[in-house]
Amino acid sequence: MVFLLVAVTAALATAFCYGVSAVLEQRSVHQVAERGVFAPRLLVDLARRPLWLASIVATVIGAALQALALHFGPLALVQPILVLDLLFAVLISSALRRTAPDRVMFAGVVFCTVGVAVFLVVSQPTAGAETVVSLATVLPLAILLGAVLAICLPWAKFGPRTARPLVLGLACGVCNGVAAFLLKLVTFSLAQGFAEPLEQWPLYALAVVGPVGFLLNMEAFQAGTLIAPALAVITTVTALVSIGIGYLWLNENVASGPADVVTEVASLAAMTAGIAMLAHRAPAVARERAAATEAAATPPQAVASPAFCSAGRPEAQRAREGTAE
Repeated sequence: MVFLLVAVTAALATAFCYGVSAVLEQRSVHQVAERGVFAPRLLVDLARRPLWLASIVATVIGAALQALALHFGPLALVQPILVLDLLFAVLISSALRRTAPDRVMFAGVVFCTVGVAVFLVVSQPTAGAETVVSLATVLPLAILLGAVLAICLPWAKFGPRTARPLVLGLACGVCNGVAAFLLKLVTFSLAQGFAEPLEQWPLYALAVVGPVGFLLNMEAFQAGTLIAPALAVITTVTALVSIGIGYLWLNENVASGPADVVTEVASLAAMTAGIAMLAHRAPAVARERAAATEAAATPPQAVASPAFCSAGRPEAQRAREGTAE
């Protein structure tokens, strides 16, 4: 019970750190030129931005807390909690703007929060056995990840511009879910000493999959004007992929009685609906606030009376002068 409490607390702290990081990242990526799809040059540009460097600090802290949570709790418990990074990001953005979220976005927050809470209470995820997973065992997962990237990257590059943040968010979410699985495998061997992970393949795979997901995250934020749509896709896909991987490869279990399954599906549906509400409503809110900001920044223009011409003389006087001439 103590281990689960530590895992939940660390996961909540992780979600907050990732929420802070997302807000800083989303602001910083719009300060640099767009480099296209899967362009590492974007990271070079961002490295010169102090705001982005601050987001890296928040990400590193979050990753350390995530590793702590995964060490003490199952993947199926930790990753769904991390979906709250979207809620923290929305609330932090609102706080920075000194405005409260509108009603629809607040309803999305409530849906997500209730969905996560109910899922955790009902499903009661339990950890699987700490066992070594061979590289051959996860080859199907590697093939699936490659297929997702092979589809999403060309789609993002050549498909509709409006779909780019969502497609990149999908690819990023899959990478993040796989990276969480690899991180979990690395934590299995920490009890044997810090030198042990260096002899195992998950650490090297994590060194590849993690940065790929990070780059896709930045590009998804840059492709859209708001944080919510892309982050909503990323958080949803990451949680679902993590649960699936935990079940298939780590033997992690959740309550599976008929009533439990119905409640779990309903809670996941509520979580997804909340994220969808946030993602759908955010663009309209952004447009409204942009229009309000533009209107406030535009100085009022003096409107000339229709009775006067550009020279400042009354039209009646001009008419009399024209007749006299």
